[in-house]
Amino acid sequence: MANSVYEECIQACLECMDACNMCFDACLKEEDVKMMARCIRLDRECADFCAFAAKAMQSDSPFAKQICAVCADICEACGEECKKHDHEHCQRCADACLKCAEICRSMAA
Repeated sequence: MANSVYEECIQACLECMDACNMCFDACLKEEDVKMMARCIRLDRECADFCAFAAKAMQSDSPFAKQICAVCADICEACGEECKKHDHEHCQRCADACLKCAEICRSMAA
């Protein structure tokens, strides 16, 4: 079963997607939403791409490795942005994103 090869990466993508969705929602409730604009944008893109990557791996796409490589880049960008903010939701998101980036990069190798 091809999915078992991807199991850890699928799980990391789903956890990252969840963290990004929570961060996105929490950022919208912050006092200075304008300051959070880049974080919010990257949360959206990262969550969407993690969902896409998980689906690609679950369906054993012939492009799964390339998709994981792009996912790693997006996760890393989101994680680095979230790390800049002191909010707990941003820090949790940064951890999930950077972990996902590392696992996706290994999968793509």
